Formats: sequence, structure tokens, C-alpha cells
Amino acid sequence: MSTQGEPGEPGEPDLRHHGDAELRDAGASLTDLAVNVRAGTPPPWLRSRIAASLEGLAAYPDGRAARRAVAARHGLPEECVLLTSGAAEAFVLLARALPAAEAAVVHPQFTEPEAALRAAGRTVRRVLLSERDGFRLTPSPRQAGFATADLVVVGNPTNPTSVLHPAGALASLARAGRTLVVDEAFMDAVPDERESLAARVAGGLPGRLVVLRSLTKTWGLAGLRIGYALSDPETIAALARHQPLWPVSSPALAAAEACCEPAALAEAEQAAKEGAADRAYLLDQLSRRTALRAAGQPEAPFVLVRHPRAAWLRARMRERGFALRRGDTFPGLGPEWLRLAVRDRETTDRLVQALSAAGAGS
Repeated sequence: MSTQGEPGEPGEPDLRHHGDAELRDAGASLTDLAVNVRAGTPPPWLRSRIAASLEGLAAYPDGRAARRAVAARHGLPEECVLLTSGAAEAFVLLARALPAAEAAVVHPQFTEPEAALRAAGRTVRRVLLSERDGFRLTPSPRQAGFATADLVVVGNPTNPTSVLHPAGALASLARAGRTLVVDEAFMDAVPDERESLAARVAGGLPGRLVVLRSLTKTWGLAGLRIGYALSDPETIAALARHQPLWPVSSPALAAAEACCEPAALAEAEQAAKEGAADRAYLLDQLSRRTALRAAGQPEAPFVLVRHPRAAWLRARMRERGFALRRGDTFPGLGPEWLRLAVRDRETTDRLVQALSAAGAGS
């Protein structure tokens, strides 16, 4: 684990680059392995619930029912829930609302937390996890990079490394006077949501704990923008004061309520199990039939792979109809990294065949 200070050096990663850029202007011509939204979503029943909400568009949004649903889903008081316009809005709220003399952002990870902190004028220190350790967090809260931070941000499971950090390792970062932010945007894609800290936001850890969730990934709602923050009532109230009026639309609220119902949770759990099996198949096929190897121990619906000519390979794969996510825009990674979304086995078979044809065979 190492640290990195202010950006601005040559080759500094573009923190505002995201996987959707790989699909722009491509229409339906590319098989999307660049964006981590589950394929074939939203399901028909969810589309119907969202469509039904359009009848009430003349009224201002009322988030009370959705807030109650999210609270019940996590076994928390309503005062511990804040609905947001996607998890990305929560990063902006955190950067603006909470005091932080020095923030430590664990990388490689989703870049919006750091971008939001810097835009708010916060001092940010990067804590870089090592490939040698499988990009896993070591559970030492006073290790270099964390010792003076009064705000720490870490993803779990982490995008793009697909690492699922032990809950105990994350909890060890909590301390009095510090805000620990855990981005669990992909946690519902992990069977049993093991290693989640959501249940501990109401107490039990020193300092302040904020857990962020997204409904975008599992349910295919990137265009609707719906997520939420879980924390203690005081923190939730502080974040809410920085939201505009009616920050979440009525269709998004309807989706949040629907996705917290027992049948939806059961469907998400089944999808997580199927996704784990599809990921295992992808890893096996990459190992058997290509020169690509995944970093660490992937646990999320995407894998991080290395190739010495990744930019060249990504361009060749576009020619063959596949969009892959470049990895060099994530701090701590270089130009030899690519992220691949996990898809069904038929898509994986086509991917591996195309990789071999492109020159990435074993």
C-alpha cells in the first residue's frame, strides 16, 4: 500500500472518464462489456411499476414510502436513510456537507468520490493498493495515508478491481472524529451481501459511518438515477440540507420502493448467484483460451485483466464488436489494464473467440 498526493503530474488519470464513453456514438453495434449494468434489465415487472408512476407526474415527488421501504429493507430507522439521484449525487453531498480537513481515498476505485471532493476544495490523499496484495486492503487503520485523514472513502466490492474487502478490515478504519464512507454500489451483486457494513450505520463503530448504495447496477436503472445513503440521523440530516427540493423523481421513487420488496430482493439474490457462476466461467475461459489473467480474487460482476498492449487490444476488440473499459483512468492502474463486465456464457464464448482472433490467445 502506498500513498499519492495532489494530481497534476503528466499522465494524470481522467477522473471524469467512465465506461459509458466506450459506447457513445456506437449505437447497438457493440456488445457492451464496458458498463457494469446487468444485461437484460430492467425486468418487465419493474418497467411496469415505473410506467404506472407516470400517471402521477403532475404532482411533486413524495419520497416517504420509498424511504420507509429502504429503511425496512435494511432493518434501520427511516431517519438513517437518504434517497439520492444515484449514488453519484451522494458523493457530492458528502464532499459539501461533512467537515474534512484531509480525505483519504483508497484506489484503484470509482473515481467520482475523489472528483467530488476536489471540486469542493477538499485536500485529498490517494492511498494506492498494490497488485502484489491482490488490491486488498490491509487492516491497519494507522498505516501511511490513513493516520491523519478525517474522512476515508473505500469501495466494497471495489470498482474496477472486483475485490471484496472483509468487513473487519473496513471497520478497523473507523475511529473517533473520522467519517468512514463505504461505497457498496455493487454489494447487492454479492451473494448474501456478505461483508456489508450497512447494518452498522446506526451504531457500533467509532466515528461516523456512511454506506452508499445504488439501484443502477442490478436493476438497469442508470438512466433513472436512484441510490441512497445510510448513516446516523445527524449525518443524514446534514446531507439532506445540501439537496435541492425534490431531488429524486417520482419514477425513481417508485423504482426504489419496488426494488426493496421481498420478491425483488429474492430476484436480486438469485441474480447475484447466477452472476457469480457466470464470472467463474469467464475466468476459466480467459485462463484456458487467452493470455489474459484477472487480478486478485474477483467477487463483483466485472473483472480486471492485464495485457501489455491493452489500448491496442481494446481497439482491435471494437473492430470485432466488443466495447471494453480502459483501466488507465483509475488512479493506481496503468495503460496495461482493462475491465470486463461479466455477461452470460454465450457472450463469454463470443468474447473469448474474438480475443483469440484479435491476438490475445493463450
